[in-house]
Amino acid sequence: MSQPGILYIVATPIGNLRDFSPRARETIERVDAVCAEDTRRSGQLLAHLGIAKPLIALHEHNEQTMAERLAVRLARGESLALISDAGTPLVSDPGYRLVRAARAGGITVSPVPGPCAAIAALSVAGLASDRFVFEGFLPAKPAARRERLTYLSNEPRTLVFYEASHRIADTLTDMSTVLGGDRPAVIARELTKLFETVLDGTLAQLCERIQADADQRKGEFVVVVQGAPEDVDARLSEGKRLYAKLSEHLPPSAAAKLAAEISGAPRKALYGSVAMDD
Repeated sequence: MSQPGILYIVATPIGNLRDFSPRARETIERVDAVCAEDTRRSGQLLAHLGIAKPLIALHEHNEQTMAERLAVRLARGESLALISDAGTPLVSDPGYRLVRAARAGGITVSPVPGPCAAIAALSVAGLASDRFVFEGFLPAKPAARRERLTYLSNEPRTLVFYEASHRIADTLTDMSTVLGGDRPAVIARELTKLFETVLDGTLAQLCERIQADADQRKGEFVVVVQGAPEDVDARLSEGKRLYAKLSEHLPPSAAAKLAAEISGAPRKALYGSVAMDD
């Protein structure tokens, strides 16, 4: 009986092709096939690097079915590489079901680390990086996006987001409105590419800069936002206590507004908090 193969999780460049590591090249050259979300784009990358390998499409629409099939191939002795369109696989990309299926079948899953846009942006942001939260892409619909931002408004850890060019202006506007225009942030655009730009300032300032310059609304974006002040939990706790008392004598909206003004906690986080906590 043949030995099982290995599933390699291989990081690829996010822009500058010189970031493709020697180990990544060696790994892809020796596997039997390469799994990729966009085989056309990944095929162009491998062709540019002079690597010819069979490509297998693995994306959100077929991953569950393909994961089972690929796990069988791995169990029979084939080795496979999983790559992303750019950067480290599984970071806001498909792939975890394949990894899970491989591990469940006793297959070795080995990382070949390299570029990652989120980490690259965090490294140059100048914001606290000892603790951070990666949120990937926010919802595309405005109401859902603002709801998610409201949920994150009291998060004390640094927030890291991905965003597309056609939504960056609207997303920054929503961030400024929900998180506060004075919240420090960084926009990292087209990292490692020719037009790489890293802008810093408050969310309100960044909104103005993006709106004023159409070129700054092009490309791929990572947005890094400073977390809420560490005392936010204490303010929220006090706000909820006040809201509970005030709501015995005032309508909920008025009680939430007054409790927010006294405690400094966000009004939206207080409104209805007594009922939710019950």
